[in-house]
Amino acid sequence: MSVAQKSSAADRAHAHIRAAIMRGELTPGRMLSENELAATLSMSRTPVRAALTRLQDEGWVTIYAQRGALVRELTADEVRESAETRQALESAGIRLAGPAQREGLAARLADNLDQQEQALLGGDVPGFAVLAMRFHRAFVELSANSMMLSIYDRLQDRQYLSILRSADRISSDPRQTIAEHRILLGHAQRGDWTAFATALDEHQARNHGHGATW
Repeated sequence: MSVAQKSSAADRAHAHIRAAIMRGELTPGRMLSENELAATLSMSRTPVRAALTRLQDEGWVTIYAQRGALVRELTADEVRESAETRQALESAGIRLAGPAQREGLAARLADNLDQQEQALLGGDVPGFAVLAMRFHRAFVELSANSMMLSIYDRLQDRQYLSILRSADRISSDPRQTIAEHRILLGHAQRGDWTAFATALDEHQARNHGHGATW
């Protein structure tokens, strides 16, 4: 097998395992076997091992010699740090945006908000999660700062998992969640980044408890 083929196989293994973790099929505390994964993916152990090493570098598994890779639960500190970083970036996006960037923001996000509400009322939390992530990302996009967006996007896996694991709390009052999103949008459109930051902190705390990530 060529170097390119090995790289491609490792990428496929990484994508498969990561997606299974994100869907909740591979839950925290589960030990993953190289042999079993290789058989499932119809490839040798070498690309699977490379994929698991990459996933360990990303913080999703912990590799134990001769035993396999353990799917990790995010620590309280990791969740808190992710929340603080995302809140800082979203608030900075509002602070840096000028009137031209904010113009039309509400119109651009109107369909997204309607779809969020439909997803929650229909019990589609994964669908809501994707829409909510796009909604929050829009505030960072206002900054027109590619580095800020790059940092923000690295946190989206944790954001997605946080929403799914808070499904019961979010679904208990879906209209309140949407109402809070509309409040955030109003502050953003006016460029009131301090009010936005305060509202975002309260929104995170209500839906996920302290240390929330979205």
